[in-house]
Amino acid sequence: MRGVRLVVAAVCLWTLSGAARAEMSGGVVKIGVLNDQSSLFADATGQGSVIAAQLAIDDFRASHPSIKVELLVADHQNKADVGSSIARRWKDVDGIDAIVDVPNSAVALALNELLRGSNVAYLPSSAATTDLTGAACSPNTVQWVFDTYALANSTGRAVTRAGGGSWYFVTTNFAFGASLESEASRVIAANGGKVLGSVKHPLNTSDFSSYLLSAQTSGAKIIGLANVGGDTVNALKQAAEFGIGGKDQQVAALLIFINDVHSLGLSAAQGLLLTTAFYWDLNDQTRAWSKRFFDKSGKMPNMNHAGVYSTVRSYLAAVAAKNSDNGLEAVAELKRMEIQDPLFANAKVRPDGRVIHDMYLAKVKTPAQSKRPWDYYEILATTPAAEAFKPLEEGNCKLISQ
Repeated sequence: MRGVRLVVAAVCLWTLSGAARAEMSGGVVKIGVLNDQSSLFADATGQGSVIAAQLAIDDFRASHPSIKVELLVADHQNKADVGSSIARRWKDVDGIDAIVDVPNSAVALALNELLRGSNVAYLPSSAATTDLTGAACSPNTVQWVFDTYALANSTGRAVTRAGGGSWYFVTTNFAFGASLESEASRVIAANGGKVLGSVKHPLNTSDFSSYLLSAQTSGAKIIGLANVGGDTVNALKQAAEFGIGGKDQQVAALLIFINDVHSLGLSAAQGLLLTTAFYWDLNDQTRAWSKRFFDKSGKMPNMNHAGVYSTVRSYLAAVAAKNSDNGLEAVAELKRMEIQDPLFANAKVRPDGRVIHDMYLAKVKTPAQSKRPWDYYEILATTPAAEAFKPLEEGNCKLISQ
């Protein structure tokens, strides 16, 4: 009888372990990095996001060697139809379990609808639109790094309170720029400031001279750049050439990354005000992780890269906790669990899918202030997590009323 009991016990254990393994669809957790590999957002995301995702997978494997994880990568070319086609194939053919990164709000929103309520965890960590956790919120969507509200709130509030009472915006003429300017204008007015005017420019503009001249002659204390990527870099280069920016009229970039500052050089970027969700030199943990990233990429990570790492790391922790890569279950677990994040301070996933964490107002150092490579930012102020992002009750997320 004892031998029979042992055989039965062994069969039961095999069955249970087999059932547990079966919870991982296809026996492997498949994570897709979908971003811009070749155009406007390639430096802000691109291969750096792939490296960050792989670092998160490597760290997860060290503590969960029995769970197999596979990484897929694709370029959405900043086109909603291309991104949707890739995501559909990944979901229907390749058995993808999670999609991460997804810069470009138009692409991010298109995928949000495609994947709504599916078994795919949708983790657009680099998308900026507040609609992802607002009117368009979805039960399987989590947005990690920033959004237009947080960027405008941190920069607009801190700069206006510090004496930058009048603003003029140079804004890219698409949804992202309009949202950024609108959010910043609201914050500026709420803090006693005034917007004197704005000018719109097309995406991928090479000549900013007329736009900058309008901003300069406005007399505004702050010229706010509501654009991104190459447009922000070109605007800042030309502002430096024209001698714009100084004591009487400062430039504030509502979205800029450290790789952009590196490309510009401190001579051109010095004095620039900006908001960031992450800086490699914040503390011992950010420095240690950033060194690992630098060793693989030759560059320091920006906040998008840090966001991909944190998103993938936390998603995999949720998968392990639930023993399931079902997107709805994993996201529900993310909202329940205590986030242990070495890169983003005070991180927490809200019921609407918005990850809140501290945001930082920074000023770009002068060449004389910088003591070593990539020593670019002076942190001026911290916006606490609870204050940085749009209040839950103002987001119009239907998940909250259920």
